[in-house]
Amino acid sequence: MPKRILVVEDNDLNRKLFCDVLKANGFEVLPVADGQQVIASAKKFAPDGVVLDIQLPNISGLDLIAAFRADRALQAIPILAVTAYAGKGDEEKIRAAGARDYLAKPVSITPFMTAVRKLLGSSPELAGSPPPHAV
Repeated sequence: MPKRILVVEDNDLNRKLFCDVLKANGFEVLPVADGQQVIASAKKFAPDGVVLDIQLPNISGLDLIAAFRADRALQAIPILAVTAYAGKGDEEKIRAAGARDYLAKPVSITPFMTAVRKLLGSSPELAGSPPPHAV
């Protein structure tokens, strides 16, 4: 059974890229563009991991991480934070909020997939992806 990833990204192109790459690697994906729908979507979808943009309209990714950590049903789900606005001390703040890992945009496909697999604590086979030669 494929691992499930919730992709939270307000930029249409980035969201499509993340979802396409994850699907091509055997993951089941639910894209969410509106940060205010994230918690409800996560409860319904029950993801194995979350790829979360930190810079969202109407709600901060840091606030969403805190909401995941405060919710008993969601607190154990690992979060990979991604942001285009990486300033000094941002990575520490994001990790302190409860994100398991962090990537600065622009994100290349190989480091992105490496971070997702690390986030889920799995090898490609366990993540539901095809063998490396088929990617």
